[in-house]
Amino acid sequence: MATNTEILVRPSTSHDIAAITEIYGASVMTGLGTFEIVAPDSTEMTARRNNILQQQLPYLVAEQDSILLGFAYAGAYRPRPAYRHTVENSVYVGAEARAKGIGKALLSQLIVECKEVGKKQMIAVIGDSGNRSSIALHRSLGFRFVGVLENVGFKFDRWVDTVIMQKNLEIEE
Repeated sequence: MATNTEILVRPSTSHDIAAITEIYGASVMTGLGTFEIVAPDSTEMTARRNNILQQQLPYLVAEQDSILLGFAYAGAYRPRPAYRHTVENSVYVGAEARAKGIGKALLSQLIVECKEVGKKQMIAVIGDSGNRSSIALHRSLGFRFVGVLENVGFKFDRWVDTVIMQKNLEIEE
């Protein structure tokens, strides 16, 4: 990955699905950021992306030198109407691109776009209480720690917590 060119964060397109599927699949198979056990194929990832876009919510990618390095999206926090102003974020960055500002660029733009469509709260459900990089990323962008759900997932032969963080999108920082 070249480091002398800017990171471009842009809306995803159907042409990005193969790279999105690859990044997410690697996260499923090697990480605790998602509690999925079997990596979905490109057909499933296309359906998931379409579902987000049908909700008129952002689904973004980050690229550098025309190489897709990560993706992020906001989905409905819960399906009931009372939650309609709250979204849950998801951010995934390829292993080779981590700790280089890609996640921060994606999440920053996701926050902007969620504000633009009138969302009021953003929730982060972070897999693994030991996921210091994701916790630090969210904290750096104004998310506050809400709590830990202990031992709610079982992956890689161990029990895993989730960390809940929240950002009020109506407060400027």
